[in-house]
Amino acid sequence: MTTQLPLRSCRDGVERTPPQPPYSSCSTTPPAPSRPHEEDPLASDIPSQRPDASTEPTLLGLHRFNEADAGAAEEALLACCGSHRWALRLTAHRPYPDIESLLAAASEASYDLRPADLAEALADESWMPQPLLGMRAPGSQAAHTALRAAHAAYEARFGHVFVVCLDRVDPEEMLDTVLSSIRTRLANDPDEERLIAADELRRIALTRLEHLVATHSEAGAH
Repeated sequence: MTTQLPLRSCRDGVERTPPQPPYSSCSTTPPAPSRPHEEDPLASDIPSQRPDASTEPTLLGLHRFNEADAGAAEEALLACCGSHRWALRLTAHRPYPDIESLLAAASEASYDLRPADLAEALADESWMPQPLLGMRAPGSQAAHTALRAAHAAYEARFGHVFVVCLDRVDPEEMLDTVLSSIRTRLANDPDEERLIAADELRRIALTRLEHLVATHSEAGAH
């Protein structure tokens, strides 16, 4: 059965960066959203019960993703990485037998992003209004001011948002980690920085995919 899934971006736990306060994960004042901001990243009419008593919760979410309408699955994937080519590729290769297979396919597709695909994904990071990356972390006013200036300097140099995966960074260390990362990467040449940004986007996309499937499985279990 195919289904229509209203979707939202699943950017929880991962931040981007704009030089304008107070947004996170990306720089620059976000333009009007190109996608609706829905509560459930994979809301659908797919039956929410587990296929059988032994099915793991994560597999439940993966099952619903595999069975979703192709257009809706693509939109869900675009919430994890803004490259349409990346999302179309992962959608076309469904069904995935397990979460590891999905993540491996997502990682491979990320490595195959062309320059235009990467630019599209980086541009997409700017549209979601969230607090500036690192600004919610504990720190002095001087440190937060320095962080804001670093975001602006990065975008002025490279012409795209600063992205970094903060999946396992403690909140107390987040501000220093982000500030140090921006300052270090400002010394890169544009080609080198583009490669680093692409790998950070890959890591962020994998984190979002895991969250997408896990969140949907938890919702279906209730």
